[in-house]
Amino acid sequence: MSLGRICLVFFQVAIAGLSSGASADPLILQGSTTFARHLLSQEQKAKIEAESGHDLTVIPNKSAPGIIGLLEGRAHLAMISAPIAVEIAMLKAAMPGIGLDRLQAHEISRVRISIVVNKTNEVRNASVDQVTKILTGAITNWSTLGGANKRIRVVLVGGGGGVTAVVENALLDGNHASAADVLYVKSPIQLVQVVEQEPGYVGFAQYELAKQRESPELKMERPIEQVLSFVTYGPPTPAMRAVIDATRRISEERF
Repeated sequence: MSLGRICLVFFQVAIAGLSSGASADPLILQGSTTFARHLLSQEQKAKIEAESGHDLTVIPNKSAPGIIGLLEGRAHLAMISAPIAVEIAMLKAAMPGIGLDRLQAHEISRVRISIVVNKTNEVRNASVDQVTKILTGAITNWSTLGGANKRIRVVLVGGGGGVTAVVENALLDGNHASAADVLYVKSPIQLVQVVEQEPGYVGFAQYELAKQRESPELKMERPIEQVLSFVTYGPPTPAMRAVIDATRRISEERF
């Protein structure tokens, strides 16, 4: 039996065992920090638990680790903040042979991505083409956009972050940013903090986080949106469906 087939069998057994106890035990949700911050605050979580009838354990990390946790039987539902096709392509590249054909995405909500800049930066608007050229290194100085004569440096969240995946998919056809000296940080909060401290830096962050930190934004003629979804391995159990439906309804009520 191939390694890929062995992994798939292991995942199926693990998920089956996890799902069988879903009606009795708390459901474990693992993945996107954007999803958790936007839809699973303490108040929202309490409402979802009350409506669904299930206690929730929320583990925010990133979209890709959330899916891996789902596949390995450590989560009932993965939380992702990029299209499922993008996440699957990334996982297939990193883990050849892994069984992903049974993954199902259940869209809950959408949220705009903020392009954050330093408060001393006077530039507040840019075209989609200009932002793309910043990511590819074709534009390297803020003076090109009518700002100060200061070098542009791009900051992104590395390691499978949903915002980075969505930005690369929307502006770079799925390719990585090729500008010189792209700075990859570990978390969205760290990204915003770096941009706050460095006048020439620009980063891509969750709208809720940028709003909370009062970070200035670089506006484009059309926004980039993140799709926030739950992911199940195969059809959701009744317990999972109850949580999915409750989260979707409460999200629609809020936004």
